[in-house]
Amino acid sequence: MMNRQVLLVSRPKAEATLDNFKLVETPLAPLNDGELRVRNHYLSLDPYMRGRMSEAKSYAPPQSLNEVMIGGTVGEVIESRHAKFKIGDKVVGMLGWQEIGTSDGTGLYTVDASHVPLSAYLGAVGMPGVTAWYGLNRIIEPKAGETIAVSAASGAVGSVLGQLAKAAGCRAIGIAGGEDKCRYVVETLGFDACVDYKAGKLYDDLKAAAPEGIDGYFENVGGEVLNAVLPRMNAHGRMAMCGMIAGYDGEVVPMQGASLLVRSRLKMQGFIVAEHMEVWPQALKELGERVASKKLHFRESIADGLENAPEAFLGLLRGKNFGKQLVKLI
Repeated sequence: MMNRQVLLVSRPKAEATLDNFKLVETPLAPLNDGELRVRNHYLSLDPYMRGRMSEAKSYAPPQSLNEVMIGGTVGEVIESRHAKFKIGDKVVGMLGWQEIGTSDGTGLYTVDASHVPLSAYLGAVGMPGVTAWYGLNRIIEPKAGETIAVSAASGAVGSVLGQLAKAAGCRAIGIAGGEDKCRYVVETLGFDACVDYKAGKLYDDLKAAAPEGIDGYFENVGGEVLNAVLPRMNAHGRMAMCGMIAGYDGEVVPMQGASLLVRSRLKMQGFIVAEHMEVWPQALKELGERVASKKLHFRESIADGLENAPEAFLGLLRGKNFGKQLVKLI
């Protein structure tokens, strides 16, 4: 059997380009004892991958060159010499940008696709959903009646966070790019308001959407969005810092108004959800129940075919996706 893979073959000098990736075909070696083989159905594309393409110091080692690009996957076991996995099992893991993954079982876990769509285990009931759950419940710690805001509100993380905030009795304010995304955030996801940062009046529109200020804020974007939110934070506000996608693939916009952290006694905490595995079982259980009962809505942007993964990834970095960005492999 031949396996198609996408390798990282060079590091971006500025913006990432298609030339940084290469599609190859590789023969599959026979399985060893204790190994299993998974035919991946979906590949997850996420902003953190841009950081892994760089050699800059970070919370995780850089992606090695000429190796399969890192990435979350969900698929079906097609061959197994592993005691804990059988043919037909649906599994989630980090098998990367390839059609078929071979594993010793490390980091893989089985999932039930009877009530939750398989693709959702890479989004609302996966790492993005747990990221939202942790940032809201462990850092922002919402109280009923408070105003909670989130950037990239139509994305995989932001969309979940706003819905969880509403379920906690809070007022949810989204920030997204474009009228269509803002309409979706309010009409489908149930946010109280959504501000279109592309309209050019971000601070004024945010003030109008949250006239009494913001008590909790979840940051996915950084840059000018963060600079507009900071002056709107109420005293003793809490800010969960998850991502800074505005600076991942271009010019970094410095944070302004840092003195507000002291003046308004704000808590600003960054986090990496993979460092908090102790909450994953509880979070995944709650998220799965909400999706199964149609209480948690999600949207997906799906690119067809492994060969289109690089282009879809570059589109993600430029905000072209609408919801969770996936690549369908089968």
